[in-house]
Amino acid sequence: MFLATFLTLYGGLHLYSFLKARAAFQLGAGVTKLLILFMVIMTFSPLVVRVLERHGFERIPEVLSWVAYMWMGFFLSILITSYGLFEAVHIRTEHFEIRSQKIPETVGSVRIVQISDVHLGLMVREKRLNRILSAVRAAEPDIFVSTGDLVDGQMDNLSALAGMLREIRTRYGKYAVTGNHEFYAGLERSLDFTKKAGFTLLRDEGLTIAGLINIAGVDDPAGKRPELDGSVSEKELLSRFPRELFTLVLKHRPLVDPKVRGHFDLQLSGHTHKGQIFPFTLVIKLLYHADAGLVRFREGSFLYISRGSGTWGPPMRFLSPPEVTVIDLIHESRSHSVSKEAARIPERTRSRFR
Repeated sequence: MFLATFLTLYGGLHLYSFLKARAAFQLGAGVTKLLILFMVIMTFSPLVVRVLERHGFERIPEVLSWVAYMWMGFFLSILITSYGLFEAVHIRTEHFEIRSQKIPETVGSVRIVQISDVHLGLMVREKRLNRILSAVRAAEPDIFVSTGDLVDGQMDNLSALAGMLREIRTRYGKYAVTGNHEFYAGLERSLDFTKKAGFTLLRDEGLTIAGLINIAGVDDPAGKRPELDGSVSEKELLSRFPRELFTLVLKHRPLVDPKVRGHFDLQLSGHTHKGQIFPFTLVIKLLYHADAGLVRFREGSFLYISRGSGTWGPPMRFLSPPEVTVIDLIHESRSHSVSKEAARIPERTRSRFR
């Protein structure tokens, strides 16, 4: 069973690679035959080595082992790298709903779309951002949020990218918080880019869209200096909101102070990338309560951790695909099938807290 499974998978990988190589490079007849022969030999060589060993041969299986197993390591590395490059550019849309009596019945539902950890800079440019924003536009957000690390270290010539983000239209606005890379890239330039992209920055402050939702943004601790920090605590910030409305918190790192659980309804975070490339996922699991997905606390608050929409460092992801997150906040007594177009939307007014 093991042998049959191995040969099927290993042979299938060779066949897939051969078909892709032939399509990409338009190989001639002679080269095609040699490539087929080589891949067939490499596929069955582990079996041939064992058969030769059992019949007392030594030198031939020794040489074949070196060639076959070096090829196997190289071949699998190439496949993993190729898949990592492929996975990094194919954005998934993750969708979940939260039902709450705090969402006004007259509104019915509010759709929030989240991006996080885009890392615009040298590696992530127009093509990748366009893929991300295509998913955002398809979701038709009422509120569009960025939960940090929108930019990376290189900030030159990004005006076109700011324009692409600015074109996203919403009913209730676009909001962003800082991540650690905003500070690494240079805070003033990062904030300037984010504002030009059309986001309202929330730095340890909040606002209320009257009769609809509270939104609070927490600054990333990467830039905080305790001796100069005059910002309010999260608990104090959240206590200023009208409690009868749904409270959304934007915070780059997926950390939740036990003292503020129950003072908000949903926190959106990122930062972890879910490790981005396995096995770094295992390290992330040691550092945080959760590395990705939705978490519910006993006090009733939710935390959602995005895997991130872009890449940091290598332009690859492995077993951690990038995402754009769609969150529907639905009035508890209304059906899942309520049409957004039929819902009555109150006039947008805002109150700001700091």
